[in-house]
Amino acid sequence: MVTLNKIYTRTGDEGDTALGNGTRVPKESLRVEAYGTVDEANATIGLACLYAKGEPLAALTRIQNDMFDLGADLCRPEMEQDANAPYPPLRMSDTQVMRIEAEIDEMNARQETLKSFILPGGTPLAAHLHLCRTVTRRAERLSVELSRIESINPITIKYLNRLSDWFFVAARAANNDGKSDVLWVPGANR
Repeated sequence: MVTLNKIYTRTGDEGDTALGNGTRVPKESLRVEAYGTVDEANATIGLACLYAKGEPLAALTRIQNDMFDLGADLCRPEMEQDANAPYPPLRMSDTQVMRIEAEIDEMNARQETLKSFILPGGTPLAAHLHLCRTVTRRAERLSVELSRIESINPITIKYLNRLSDWFFVAARAANNDGKSDVLWVPGANR
């Protein structure tokens, strides 16, 4: 459990920050960018929650908890010294990915097949879910880039990839299961 009795510590005043294992790194490091963008995506989910009710709200709350797990996973590098850590690292699991996939399948079964790309927007919830999707895609790109130079849990990338798909399908669900989607018309304004 995390205990936060003091919010400011002054330890980052020189431009570095501590990872989950205590290692200090520059605040602009790719690892910090990746988990910082996961945090940003989580904040956009909080905005979407303002417009959600019932099961969509419950699903978004579950995802917000997953995003904290994912940030914790990314902020704690896989290192030998972790074997001596006072608590085990929190790592994303395949069950979290499978839950997202099952929810996508359930929502998508109610929707007509797309014949064009859709314009982001529609209801306030759908518009916010599209924002969640794009920020999550950025978090995924940064995590992939990080994985090219450092070891990370590959499930984090898989989860982010599925989650952006989840937001797309959920946005369609929020637009009357896609019936209120506005389709892209290529070259419409030439």
